[in-house]
Amino acid sequence: MNKNKKKPNPIDIHVGGRIRLRRNMLGMSQEKLGESLGITFQQIQKYEKGTNRVGASRLQAIASVLSAPVSFFFEGAPGEDAGAAGGMAEDGASFVVDFLNSSEGVQLNRAFVKISDPKVRRRIIDLVKVLAAESQD
Repeated sequence: MNKNKKKPNPIDIHVGGRIRLRRNMLGMSQEKLGESLGITFQQIQKYEKGTNRVGASRLQAIASVLSAPVSFFFEGAPGEDAGAAGGMAEDGASFVVDFLNSSEGVQLNRAFVKISDPKVRRRIIDLVKVLAAESQD
């Protein structure tokens, strides 16, 4: 047994998961993110798994490429107050992460953000609510 193998820090795992979440929300590949940062997609994989820690300057660059505030990557982090996550309770945050890590969630999110008309977006939300209510009957 190799005792030098350290388990990744829970915060590093969380930040990596949030990087993957945001990258998937944008439909960006690991290769594309790596190219934008001047690093390999393997390095992106290590960040996303939490096996490699993301330094402050690199996290700032990732936030810039992914058009997200640095704070996004810490929302819902282990040990964080629920109120510090923009008012989103931890259960709500994990629900959103689980949804956006699913194939259907990614597809739905990508298509939905392309709709610019707020009235059409509202109608889609209303439709989904009606369909969800009908499936409960």
